[in-house]
Amino acid sequence: MTRKIFSIVAGYAIFVATSLVFFKISRRDPHSNPSPYFLIVTIIYGAIFSFVAGFATQLIAKANLKLNYILAFIIAGFATFSFLKSEGNHWTQILAIFIFAPMSIFGGLFNINRRKKF
Repeated sequence: MTRKIFSIVAGYAIFVATSLVFFKISRRDPHSNPSPYFLIVTIIYGAIFSFVAGFATQLIAKANLKLNYILAFIIAGFATFSFLKSEGNHWTQILAIFIFAPMSIFGGLFNINRRKKF
């Protein structure tokens, strides 16, 4: 049980930490209007690291996909809360809800399928 909880926390930590680093390095405000180029880069970067977060969740837990659904729910839940409470443009929250949360499920699914082959 502890391993499963830790795997979800670790997956979410990967998602959050990489997001914070991305916006810190790019020196962009996540609540300002993005240029089309920056939006595309953000989608690609966020999708990759959401996938990695889901992969890591399964790598640690070695369990069923339910944990990735929980991780996706947490990502989408915090994004929804931020959407409702923050000011400015909400593009990052929308991406988290509709792209990044589902990608964390695909990361877990990929790891499960990878394990079945070996």
